[in-house]
Amino acid sequence: MQTHTDLELIEEIALKYPKKYKVYLLNDDYTSMDFVVDILMSIFHKSYEESEAIMLEVHKNDKGLCGVYTHEIAETKVMQVHKKARDNDFPLKSIMEEE
Repeated sequence: MQTHTDLELIEEIALKYPKKYKVYLLNDDYTSMDFVVDILMSIFHKSYEESEAIMLEVHKNDKGLCGVYTHEIAETKVMQVHKKARDNDFPLKSIMEEE
């Protein structure tokens, strides 16, 4: 005979944390440094100092890490970058990679 405690153990569900994704900005020869800083502050909510450091990382290493998010949030951030860049006639691209 099973007790109440046995039933609780049988029905216990293993919870999995959602996968995380890194969002990067990619370097190009046309997007202004000021625009990249603006993107980092407005979309990724970075301080001016953080934004400037990431912008320099993008410039020197061809890509810079903007943040780590769940899939849906990362996907939204990438789309926001592409829309704002397109609206301002810049070719800036953003990508997401599974952590």
